[in-house]
Formats: sequence, structure tokens, C-alpha cells
Amino acid sequence: MNSPAVHIENLRFQYPGNNFMLFNGLQLEIAAGSSFGLFGPNGAGKTTLMSLMTGIIPFQSGTISLLGSPVTRNRKSISDHFGLVPQDFSFYGELSPLENLEFFGAWSGLRKKEINLRSEELLGILGLEEVKDKPVNRFSGGMKRRVNLAIGVIHHPPILFLDEPTVGVDVQTRHAIIAYLKNLNHQGTTLVYTSHQLSEAEQLCDEVALIDEGRIIARERLSHLLSTHRQDGLEGLFLHLTGKAFRD
Repeated sequence: MNSPAVHIENLRFQYPGNNFMLFNGLQLEIAAGSSFGLFGPNGAGKTTLMSLMTGIIPFQSGTISLLGSPVTRNRKSISDHFGLVPQDFSFYGELSPLENLEFFGAWSGLRKKEINLRSEELLGILGLEEVKDKPVNRFSGGMKRRVNLAIGVIHHPPILFLDEPTVGVDVQTRHAIIAYLKNLNHQGTTLVYTSHQLSEAEQLCDEVALIDEGRIIARERLSHLLSTHRQDGLEGLFLHLTGKAFRD
């Protein structure tokens, strides 16, 4: 039997200095090969949960595993299992896209020949060939997002975590990124995605979980959730289940 992409059991997590548990016994399983969306209001715990799943932040108790391998303080033990495209840019701005890919490819353990082939492929797919030797800190926001994405997938990860991968980009760049992610998923890559772009999520995710105050309040195939709650889109479902009050 194949292992799920992500398995979380009885997860407990509390930020130091806080007097409440953000996650208190959280359970979640994400099937390998799925395109899974994680949504909720600001402060609901989406980015924190992604940081816990990728080993960036240690948790107090419970278990998290990626493709059957436990997430521990030794992130290197699971680094081959996933790629991460964070909301904040994670590259060296003074370096070019090619130099960034060479660095992060080597950091991921790829051989030089594979780095060269993979870099050429990604620069072409993501429309960065003409600027491959220019410093990234001179780029537009959309171009920086594409560099961020290329770094996250340089090592062919079987699971790709995406935290607001298209925030601040133009329509053309958003379309190109979503098309590329859909193609990755069709090829078997598991996507774990969070965003405030709810219409975008409807294009990308076949299953979603809505999280609020550290709890999963709904989790199902998107079409089933919309039908059950009599909503015609994810935005309406989101407001229906989490309320319309302002959130910090």
C-alpha cells in the first residue's frame, strides 16, 4: 500500500510565550498525487502548518510524516521528499536566476550535469531564458515569483508546498504559474497549496481543507463542499464557514 504524501496525527503546537495551543490534536492526511488546498482567515494557522510539515518549525507532540518518513529536527532526512515555494522570496538577489539554480541544485544534492539540464529546462518553461544572467534583485515581482518557483522544483520533489505562490503578480504570470503547477500535478507531483486567491484555487485544487483557529472545520472534494453548503464558489464557501467579520 502506498504511503500518503502527508500524514499528521495528534499534532500539538504552541508558539513560545503564547498561552494557547494553536494546534491541539490536529489530524490530516493528504493522498499522494493530489492537489490539496489549505485555506482560512489570516492567523488561522495555514503558514504555520506548512512550516511544521516541512520541518522549519519543531512541534511539541504528535507525528508528521512525508511519504512515510517522519518529520524530525533533522530536516535533511526528508529534504528529498519535498520542495517549498514560500510566500517570502527565498533566493539570493545579487545572483542571477542561473546562479541561484546552480546553488540550490547543488544544495539539494544534484550532480552538475543534472543541474545544468534542469536549469535550462526550468528557465525555458518559466520564461527566464533572456534574463538568466541578470541579478534577480532587478526583476519585477512576477519574475521573482518565477525564480522562487524554479528553485522550489529544481530537484524534482514528489511533494511541492506552495504558500501564496502568485501573490503580487500580473494576470499573465499567474496564468503561466498555475498552468505549470497543473502540469506538475498531472505528472504525479503532490501539491499542497495555500493562497488568498480563491478563484485561482478553484482552478488548481481538487480537494480542500478550511482551517480556522487551528482547527480543520471542513475537508472534502471541492465540488462536494460547494454542493453540501449550497455555494457556487470557494469564496462564498469560505465566508459561509468562517464568517464575514474582520480578521487581523
